[in-house]
Amino acid sequence: MMAKVIIDKERCKGCGLCISVCPKRLIILSQGFNSKGYHFVRTSEQGHCVGCLSCAVICPDTAIEVYK
Repeated sequence: MMAKVIIDKERCKGCGLCISVCPKRLIILSQGFNSKGYHFVRTSEQGHCVGCLSCAVICPDTAIEVYK
């Protein structure tokens, strides 16, 4: 069963910590900006997430939720 990652782009500051810990390399930096002027992260292939929660745990802004 695959998991679903929800990223709150308004809370994300684009620090990239979640990108570095994703074992499947599914999180990427968006080309767009949020209302605060930050590049936010997004998922590249939602259906391949294994639900390890590494991204949600490392996010300093609690911008990521993972649902299994």
